Amino acid sequence: MDIFDITASGLTAQRLRMDTISSNLANVNSTHDENGNLAVYKRKNVVFAPVYENAVKRFGPPGMGGSMPGIGGAHTLPMRPSQNGISIGADGRATLNLSASHNTGMPGAGVQVLQISDNNGMDTQRIYAPNYPDADADGYIEVPQDIRMVYDPDHPDAIPEGEHQGYVLYPNVNVVTEMVDMISATRAYEANVTALQSAKSMMQSALEI
Repeated sequence: MDIFDITASGLTAQRLRMDTISSNLANVNSTHDENGNLAVYKRKNVVFAPVYENAVKRFGPPGMGGSMPGIGGAHTLPMRPSQNGISIGADGRATLNLSASHNTGMPGAGVQVLQISDNNGMDTQRIYAPNYPDADADGYIEVPQDIRMVYDPDHPDAIPEGEHQGYVLYPNVNVVTEMVDMISATRAYEANVTALQSAKSMMQSALEI
């Protein structure tokens, strides 16, 4: 992947992150699911992962050497990553292995969205709420440990009986946390745009030589 592919993946990933944050904020007071059934909305979180696999499949593991046309050896492309971290693909585009100097075997690449998770690695708790459709035979539901419970006995979705009678279960969404994440995603998006503009400017300057 070159800088255009890498920054494009970064822009796409951060845009999805911002969409997910917006979804969390929009559902901060939701007490039903998309079908209108009583349910607890769980905060969504985007999980990122680097795009290594496709580059490895294409070029092979780094440190295998290779040759360029006119310098001896095979003259075929793609060229596997050499120790200096530079590879030439079948399309003639150069790829830099950012990890070659550390001999980690991982070529530098972009980012991908691995999953959109709603468990966030948080602990859960069981609450007696027999009015929820997904309650078990004993009337308990499993919710995030940081679920918001607000005492509002007049609310139509309030738990009708038990230890938490009169409480309404709201999503584990903290508006302040979401706004901080939104700022972080915005800054990351802007940084990728700046990198893309810089690369474009460099290429334009090269054409003027």
